Amino acid sequence: MTSDVLDDDTVRAYVAEHLAGADLDGRSVCVIVPDATRSCPLPLLLGAVHEALRGRAARVTVLVALGTHAPMSDAQLRAHLGGPYPGWVIRNHEWWDPEALVSLGSIDADRVAELSGGRMKRAVEVVLNRAVVDHDVCLVVGPVFPHEVVGFSGGNKYFFPGVAGQEIIDFSHWLGALITSAAIIGTRGVTPVRALIDEAAGLIPSRRLALCVVVRSGTGALHAAAFGTPEEAWTACADVSARAHVSYLDTPVSRVLSVIPAKYDDMWTGAKGFYKVEPVVADGGEVILYAPHINRLSATHPEIEEIGYHCRDYFLGQWDRFAHHHWGVLAHSTHLRGAGTWSATEGERNRVTVTLATGIPPDVVHRANLNYRDPDTVRLDDFADDPDTLLVAQAGEVLFRLR
Repeated sequence: MTSDVLDDDTVRAYVAEHLAGADLDGRSVCVIVPDATRSCPLPLLLGAVHEALRGRAARVTVLVALGTHAPMSDAQLRAHLGGPYPGWVIRNHEWWDPEALVSLGSIDADRVAELSGGRMKRAVEVVLNRAVVDHDVCLVVGPVFPHEVVGFSGGNKYFFPGVAGQEIIDFSHWLGALITSAAIIGTRGVTPVRALIDEAAGLIPSRRLALCVVVRSGTGALHAAAFGTPEEAWTACADVSARAHVSYLDTPVSRVLSVIPAKYDDMWTGAKGFYKVEPVVADGGEVILYAPHINRLSATHPEIEEIGYHCRDYFLGQWDRFAHHHWGVLAHSTHLRGAGTWSATEGERNRVTVTLATGIPPDVVHRANLNYRDPDTVRLDDFADDPDTLLVAQAGEVLFRLR
């Protein structure tokens, strides 16, 4: 893992130099940024971008890439983005509003089959936020981390799923679920999901640029920054993230206690505390997600309470029962439940136990097919002293793998 960090003056100078040569004079610019579920020093980065574009860009809109997360309030946006940024318009991605979206066409079924390695053969319509096509240039500003759907986040992922319509979000997430989180997370290079996202991004008529960064997890410090096309900048930062955000163990552990940070306010987002540790848990082991502050499974997808959490094969083996549900919800379900099997005769058998020590009521947890533990019974010091337990103090961004 790398420990080097960049000082703020170096970051500002880097942004100023590269935007100065980016031919943005008189252009309208849509700046796409992450929401608060990602560690990123946006006040530093956006301050540098604002200074670099002042007096040059015709207009600037900052669009927060929610995917299908809950919208951020004005107070949350001020704290998250910093500012003020005079002359800029700041907006949430309104993924729930058809009027905020526009179609760029479709990727046909044969091409989807080719991109997905034969896992899916169905056309998908490419829909994203109208602001993307209403500006001359789109500038992605955001971090790169190991990711459970695409391998490593960042780059064109800020378009799809970041500011996309729900259909292609669901489509891409289900493709990742077919591969499985444990198999794809932290995979370098162009995974099938990345290939689909890049194909969709190629339909965007606006010029695409990216300022990708690698953040020291849980902080505002930067290990690296790269500027260029989304493909170029992402590739450079994914190489660094693979060193900065992956921790290797020699042997599996029987238990993990993941302490979920406050920036994850429901289990839909806090489940990253499971994704990032599943690869190091021994067969029959347990992952405890400790988050007393979380009191709901999802702020925006109540459907997950009806479906519950199950392994991939549970859904594939009963596809007629589940195909009508949002595929993104099914994907999230499989990502949190982890590896397992299902058959009509033996039912579902999961590789590891998932236990929620949260503020979610026990009956909701049990109905969702997860184990419950009273968070008041969790003593962090006891788990830290237990040789059979891996305690992850700031779970959700660093990936744990076996050598």
